[in-house]
Amino acid sequence: MKIETDSHEWVRKNGSIATIGITKKASTELGEIVYVELPKVGQNVIKGDEIAVLESTKAAIDSYAPLSGRVVEVNFLLVDKPELVNSDPEGAGWMYRISLLD
Repeated sequence: MKIETDSHEWVRKNGSIATIGITKKASTELGEIVYVELPKVGQNVIKGDEIAVLESTKAAIDSYAPLSGRVVEVNFLLVDKPELVNSDPEGAGWMYRISLLD
């Protein structure tokens, strides 16, 4: 099941792991994404923390953690292909996965 936050992130939970990205609406409003700064694997995050940065031809925005946990995986494809956030924001353009806190 996928949920969307007020700050335009989406979350898809699978057990205690959550996959997170930005919504299609946000990717469209940002324009062409040219750079994505991802969190570090092993990083602990608290809901509401700034966790990633997306730069587009229009602006740079911060992305905030929608849940608390530990980053267990990042989508390294975005380093060389940030445009995946535009072409498939809720699929191949996912940004990171966290292991949820209790």
